[in-house]
Amino acid sequence: MKRRSVVKYASQAAVATTGIAIIGGCQTAQNQSSTANNEIADLPNLQWQMATSWPPSLDTIFGGAQVLADRVAALTGGKFKISPRAAGEIAPPLEVLDVVSQGAVQCGHTASYYYIGKSPALAFGTTVPFGFTAQQQDAWLYEGGGLTKLQEIYASKFNLIQFPAGNTGTQMGGWFRKEVSTLKDLQGLKMRIPGLGGQVMAKLGVTVQTLGGGEIFQALQTGAIDATEWVGPYDDEKLGLNKIAKFYYYPGWWEPGATLEVQINLNEWNKLPPQYQEAIKTAAYESNATMLARYDARNNEALQRLIEAGTQLRPYSEEILTAAQQAAFDIYEQFAAKDADFKAIYGEWQQFRDRIYAWDRLNQGSFTNFVYSKMKQ
Repeated sequence: MKRRSVVKYASQAAVATTGIAIIGGCQTAQNQSSTANNEIADLPNLQWQMATSWPPSLDTIFGGAQVLADRVAALTGGKFKISPRAAGEIAPPLEVLDVVSQGAVQCGHTASYYYIGKSPALAFGTTVPFGFTAQQQDAWLYEGGGLTKLQEIYASKFNLIQFPAGNTGTQMGGWFRKEVSTLKDLQGLKMRIPGLGGQVMAKLGVTVQTLGGGEIFQALQTGAIDATEWVGPYDDEKLGLNKIAKFYYYPGWWEPGATLEVQINLNEWNKLPPQYQEAIKTAAYESNATMLARYDARNNEALQRLIEAGTQLRPYSEEILTAAQQAAFDIYEQFAAKDADFKAIYGEWQQFRDRIYAWDRLNQGSFTNFVYSKMKQ
């Protein structure tokens, strides 16, 4: 056979083979799509309610619950719908864990450190003073064994399973009616601050109160409290805290990377088809990333507006920061000596903290400092 004929026949054979492959590929894709549609069609229609600790006016933090709900619906073809409800509709903002644990509602979106009175180890699920930044917290939860340990506690003590579902990033250090430069200035001060941060402040002489987000403005306005922390510029502006207190402190050492979470009644979780469980896991992960991105994008612009409106920024003094850090780790040691769950987490958490801070300081910290120094020249 002549060379030209061989090339011709080979080319025709290749085209025919490719056509068969394309047709076969299309058929395979159609079959897979049909199978997926059939699988979704066989799944149950579910409508869950979600209690939250947030007013809808705080669109970024309440939005974390909504992002999760929207993604679950999208991943299940609208067959599994979750309806986030404002704080107070189903349960008071600081009782979300209770109603989910009891089975009064299927799931909730809240902060675990609201419930340290039930178990101090729950503080690690949100954040602890002088703990992890958002990026470090994710590393510990997802890759450092933190989430697994917390899920064991939730399951055994509260009949819950939980997943990270939002992060505010490093928060601000709160609003004060008067300046606080020394430890003496903190004595007798009435401040809204929850979690272990509140316990640290109490050791420094502060009279601590725990209030839901919707109660803060009125308490500050009436003088029931002299100072408050909330989240950061974007949400603090929405609450109007700058209208009552003009001194805005930083950094928020008690919440360097606060994780919010979705809590699910374990009985309800176990009844879900595996596809729905995976949808919740995926949606929670997306919510975790989306909330942090939104806060990072919005906080700086909000801070500039606050400053233009008269807010005065103040750094916490070295004296206050040093005393607060010492008090924080004294509390951790006390908890570890008394509470088995806290102890089971604390040792490994501390080792992970030492390693990741050393890495961040070497790499990310040095880079950030260099870039910022050149911007200011």
